[in-house]
Amino acid sequence: MVLLTAAALAGPSANAAEPAASAAAAGRPALTVTVVAPQKQDWPLQLQGSGGIAAWQEVVVASEVGGWRIVEVAAQVGDVVKRGQLLARLSTDMINAEIAQTRAAITEARAVLAEATANADRARELKRRGVYSRQQTQQILTAEETAKARLASLEARGKSDQLRLAQTRIVASDDGVISARNALEGAIAQPGQEMFRLIRRGRLEWRAELSAADLSRVKPGMAASLTTPGGQTVAGKVRMVAPTVDAATRNGQVMVDLAASADAKPGMFARGTIDLGTTTGWTLPQSAVVLRDGYSSVMRVGADARVSQLKVVLGRRSGDRVEIASGLPSDARVVANGGGFLADGDLVKVVEAASPAAQSARPAASAATAAKPAKR
Repeated sequence: MVLLTAAALAGPSANAAEPAASAAAAGRPALTVTVVAPQKQDWPLQLQGSGGIAAWQEVVVASEVGGWRIVEVAAQVGDVVKRGQLLARLSTDMINAEIAQTRAAITEARAVLAEATANADRARELKRRGVYSRQQTQQILTAEETAKARLASLEARGKSDQLRLAQTRIVASDDGVISARNALEGAIAQPGQEMFRLIRRGRLEWRAELSAADLSRVKPGMAASLTTPGGQTVAGKVRMVAPTVDAATRNGQVMVDLAASADAKPGMFARGTIDLGTTTGWTLPQSAVVLRDGYSSVMRVGADARVSQLKVVLGRRSGDRVEIASGLPSDARVVANGGGFLADGDLVKVVEAASPAAQSARPAASAATAAKPAKR
């Protein structure tokens, strides 16, 4: 009887403990999490593009005269030059001899003209007296006009010689940077021969290629930036949108003036962005987005502290935040970190995210507690 009584007393207690254990297991949180809500944020609206870097304008500096030897080359590739600066010089021996010959001829022509003018003045004075016949008078006056014409011709040739002398100095036609040099000392210059190539004013431009649909969204004056192969970011501004589109690729070019940069070189290929303005969108930290079964999802925390998986459509990314294009209410609360460890319907324990001030004060408080003597 004692055994039956003990069993009877123990039986109800054991049966009551099973539901309590089940309830405790059912109410245990699967994870302790912090939650975040979507935030409205201004997002930069940008177009991605790629293309080559080229000179804004390249000037060919050539010789205007030929047959003369190059005696000096005063500029090299990479030199920054000013307008009118000497780049090369041609031999002047031949032109100096021609100038001296022309000056002598001008002196002779002036003497001839002086004599012819004196004869003409005398003939005009004696014309009324009939000393000279009409034919003789006409010959004397014609000789005067011929002498004047010869002097004028020689003076014009003297100016031409001076111009040719000036052309022996090959100078920069504008401020800029020497990008190519073909002039060699001792070589014979030829008319129109390229001697130097000059990047005008050192200006470079990025020729970005965009699709025909995106091309219409770009306007002159918009800000842009690109990244060079060396990793440097170079700012720029849209100068012009090409009026045509390539028939083969259906892409058009946007010319972007670049700020001065030692890392940008003509011929480089670079990728960059063109700023179209800003738009407003709802954003979350990227850590709140879970990639599951090929879809982007977030774990929404309900009022009962249970999570539900919501599929969302992502938009643009900026820094550590991502735009939620659709699929999430603006007042939702989602798991900020660790959503990949949760399943639909899991119970979580929500804690408030500690502020930076609280986090910095926590170690100090712990140290003060450790230093306090224990009570006996």
